Amino acid sequence: MFRSLLIANRGEIAVRIMHTAKTLGLRTIAVYSDADAHAWHVEAADEAIRIGPAPARESYLRIDAILDAAQQTGAEAIHPGYGFLSENPEFAQACADAGIIFVGPPPAAIRAMGLKDRAKALMAEAGVAVVPGYLGDDQSLATLTREADKIGYPVLIKAVAGGGGKGMRRVDSAAEFANALEGAKREAKSSFNDDRVLIEKYVTRPRHIEVQVFADSFGKAVHLFERDCSLQRRHQKVVEEAPAPGMPVDMREAMGAAAVKAVKAVGYVGAGTIEFIVDASEGLKSDRFWFMEMNTRLQVEHRVTEAITGLDLVEWQLRVAAGERLPRLQDEIRMHGHAVEARLYAEDPNNGFLPATGTLERLSLFSSSAKCDSAVRDGDVVTPYYDPMIAKVYSYGQTREAAIDKLAKALEAAAIVGVRTNNAFLIRCLRHPDFVSGEVDTSFIPQRIEELLPETAIPQRVLEAASGIFLEGGSRPADPWTRRDTFRVGGVSNQIVSFSVDGKRVDVSPVPRHWSAALLQVQKMRNGDIAVTEKGQTFVVHPYDPFEAADASGSSSDRVVTPMPGKIIQILVKAGETVKRGQPLATLEAMKMEHTLSAPADAVVASVEAKAGEQVSDGAVIVRFEKAA
Repeated sequence: MFRSLLIANRGEIAVRIMHTAKTLGLRTIAVYSDADAHAWHVEAADEAIRIGPAPARESYLRIDAILDAAQQTGAEAIHPGYGFLSENPEFAQACADAGIIFVGPPPAAIRAMGLKDRAKALMAEAGVAVVPGYLGDDQSLATLTREADKIGYPVLIKAVAGGGGKGMRRVDSAAEFANALEGAKREAKSSFNDDRVLIEKYVTRPRHIEVQVFADSFGKAVHLFERDCSLQRRHQKVVEEAPAPGMPVDMREAMGAAAVKAVKAVGYVGAGTIEFIVDASEGLKSDRFWFMEMNTRLQVEHRVTEAITGLDLVEWQLRVAAGERLPRLQDEIRMHGHAVEARLYAEDPNNGFLPATGTLERLSLFSSSAKCDSAVRDGDVVTPYYDPMIAKVYSYGQTREAAIDKLAKALEAAAIVGVRTNNAFLIRCLRHPDFVSGEVDTSFIPQRIEELLPETAIPQRVLEAASGIFLEGGSRPADPWTRRDTFRVGGVSNQIVSFSVDGKRVDVSPVPRHWSAALLQVQKMRNGDIAVTEKGQTFVVHPYDPFEAADASGSSSDRVVTPMPGKIIQILVKAGETVKRGQPLATLEAMKMEHTLSAPADAVVASVEAKAGEQVSDGAVIVRFEKAA
């Protein structure tokens, strides 16, 4: 085994890898950008090296900077984590050329499986069933349109070099195809510097089931059973579980065998995941799954596989990279119980799941019923530079129902203040009767979105709880002379507290100690707002200010501003143009995804105050409208 390991990544995966590496007695080395100078993964490492400015392309995506850090610190091996350079064959090759062990597959295997079109062709040659589609080199609009017509709608456009839902579009009719193709190509170019796409048949009731695989340099390969990742939004995983609910034994064996066959076909070494699309329209059947793609790295959801097998997949990665044989052969790997994982993101479900940024004034995720992988703490800042995942929270139970209940309870006990998150949304997904019963496919969230979105109305009990902490200045003083209410000897408080709710003043008669109820967690924020958390959902209550209300009155509808920092990709209107409510005005790229800025009402554009290619801050005015007569 090598003695030192550099982790070419950040956040929770870097911390998770370090935990296993230290258990094995390895010296750990972190790299960081300027945005991460005080990050948890930097503090957790034995040594840390700065590699550049905040943008990933100037730091975590710089192969030369990573290798320089490895040489400075004498690192014998590099673990890429996931994302960034983890599936980059040039990085794997550069490590080999520098005499550094790359904890991952050989460059040739990454190349073979890294491009979706080539991977599918290779799998078809190896006898692994693939989804019908077009994998050709001709990328002209005419050819791609013709091939989509041949396949039959709905179809899925996918970036050849893609992953994580980026550069992917579902198209339901020929009339939508050209616009969807343009958007997919643009997003693919931005995310992967490669705008080539493939087209495949869209399965109407698909389940996304993947198989964890491992191979060593001695020609041995195994699978570690399957994970179901069907709960998705915009092709990005939200909840993952292992094993897949309702999986027949014969289908599990068939998928495992196909996955191992795929691995051997490319001379694979290390950890990988074979992803299959499954037609669940008539239940799970052993002849209804097709190869979709391979991820040549560790997955975010590897924790659920570890939970049901009792194995440490990062330890396996390190041992195989060091030239050791697989720790176990296929007949020595057992599966027990059930595990479920949820991805906790800084995003606003009630605003199109737009990523959120800001300071985490409070982050309480720890629970006896579940475990958590995270690398952020109270006071840390969620920046616009990287993926907005705050944590992955996972649970284990003897049954699926027990695992789901444990995870939901852990999220209900969480308190997150300062940044909007999808926590309440995750709880609703986990508690939905259809999910609990196993009625899951990739359309689960889109079809039930209205049921799953958290309530935005602030309950009266929350206002009362907020009023209590407002009067008491953020604490519960025993001395009545320090209280901020109208205390009188032998009397009662009669002060009214006013809050701004949906732009209106709401008066509350305070119940000072009501906020200390078990299910209500209350905290005063730095800006004077009050955060009240109830069963995992945080409401932010804003004290009423008449001058602020007057300034805000009537000013919000005369402009469109950016919801977060990012880069303007397209401006779709010009001054003097009449627009309709909901009409796209501009496209913003932020946190590795494209977001459409739309007109809030029918209006006439007075001015356009940004241009394509411009980097803009949070709240920047993009379009102003003429005031109504």
